[in-house]
Amino acid sequence: MALSARGVEQARRLAARLAQRRVDAIVSSDLRRAVMTAETLRDRIPVPLTLDPGLRERDYGDVRGTPYADLATDIFAPDYSPPNGETWAAFHARVAETWTRMQAIAGRMDGDLVAVTHGLVCHAIATRHVALPAGTSVGMGWTHTSVTEIDGPPYGVARLVDCSAHLAAGSDGAPV
Repeated sequence: MALSARGVEQARRLAARLAQRRVDAIVSSDLRRAVMTAETLRDRIPVPLTLDPGLRERDYGDVRGTPYADLATDIFAPDYSPPNGETWAAFHARVAETWTRMQAIAGRMDGDLVAVTHGLVCHAIATRHVALPAGTSVGMGWTHTSVTEIDGPPYGVARLVDCSAHLAAGSDGAPV
C-alpha cells in the first residue's frame, strides 16, 4: 500500500525536521510505505539510502491485512503465533540482530543514522534495548513519522521518544 496524501505530507515535514541535523545515512525497512518515506527524506537530505528487511514490521502471515474487528484473537497477545507468520520470539530475535547491526553502522558515522521502520520495531527497541527517559512509557502504537533519538555510542539511552512535534500543524493550520 502506498502512502496517502497525508502520509506524503508527514514525510515531507519529517524531512524538513531532519534536514536541520547532520545526517550521514538513511536505512529503511523495505516495505513500500517505509521506502516511500525514506525516499522523501533522501530527496531533501542527499545521503545514501539502504533498504534492510530486518527493519520490517512483524510478519503476521495469513492474518495480514485482516481488519482488527474481524480478528477472533488478540494478535498482540504475548502467546499469539500467527499462522504462517512470525512468532514473537522470532520477531524479537530479528529486531535484536538488526539493532546490533544498526549500532555498528551508526558507530562508524560522524553524523546521525536515520532508521525508517515500523511501530512494533520501535516498541521492541525502546522496551528491550535502550533506557528510556525518566517518566516515559511506551505503548504498542507509535505515531507515524515520529522521531526517537538514541544517544551513542553505545546507543543505550533514548533522549527523545515518539516525538511528532513536526506534525503539529499543516501549511493551512490543520493538524497533519
